[in-house]
Amino acid sequence: MYLTINPNSALDRVLFIEQFIPGGRMIPSKTIESVGGKGFDTAVVLRALELDTLTIGYVAGETGRTLAHLLERYGIRHDLIWVEGETRVALVIAETLHHRHSHIIYGSYTVPPEACDDFFTRFTHHVANAKWVIGAGSLPEGLPKDFYRRVIKIAAEHHVSVLIDCPGEPILQAIPAQPMIVKMNWQEFERTFQLSAATLQELADQAIRVRQAKQISNLVITCGEHGILALTSQGNFLALPPKQKAINAAGAGDAVSAALAWRLSLGDDWALALKWAAATGAAVVLTEGTADCRREDIDRLYPQTVIQELNGF
Repeated sequence: MYLTINPNSALDRVLFIEQFIPGGRMIPSKTIESVGGKGFDTAVVLRALELDTLTIGYVAGETGRTLAHLLERYGIRHDLIWVEGETRVALVIAETLHHRHSHIIYGSYTVPPEACDDFFTRFTHHVANAKWVIGAGSLPEGLPKDFYRRVIKIAAEHHVSVLIDCPGEPILQAIPAQPMIVKMNWQEFERTFQLSAATLQELADQAIRVRQAKQISNLVITCGEHGILALTSQGNFLALPPKQKAINAAGAGDAVSAALAWRLSLGDDWALALKWAAATGAAVVLTEGTADCRREDIDRLYPQTVIQELNGF
């Protein structure tokens, strides 16, 4: 099974409006509740691919109970750790006119030391049966900055590959433990490594230098409409899915994580795995729910997805 980790859970409340008007009165045409948090979103995509997945994460309060019910509705097996406080709510403002979305996030919880220890006890138990581990999302108050580094080291003892999708200090501490994949989006890359790239070319140049300096096995950067930049052990690639009119793009990056773990575990090379990942991310934007996708959309978009090898980098 695919083991996903979500330290900082969230419940997405998606509000569909024509466009956001500051100071104006806006009435949503529709509202829905979805699973939120990068690790949980990745599990949603894995289930859409009809793959066996187990997710571990922290939850709290009434919002946490709602989130747990949503996970069960998707058929996602979970091992949740309850803490004091309240699971975050992410208000996702989906503008139908502009095909874009924004987040407003509130709520929080603190993870006490005993709950941190509880996580690693459960993780050590489950990882022995995992094909891949995907650890994703920010760390809530109370978790140590070396949280993901510890995850990688435990997984390595069981010869399980790890993808980490997290910006900032937690990923900087995790990189020396050699995860199989380090993943983040363009803005997170700039913030993490204190860089600024005005163009995709500048981003690629900077990412290659960072990968070499940090000795990162495989570095994947999602770039929105510009595609997916991947600097890998098999070469440097840009994955370009066909452009879609987004209904709700939230969770598209998490779909990339899910698809990479899926295809690489099947033995695909990096170019083929990236083609599936880009198609899966593009399929997510066509649904109303966060990270929701349909297999028929993935299969339709896959032949239209282009993989460019970045020669000369």
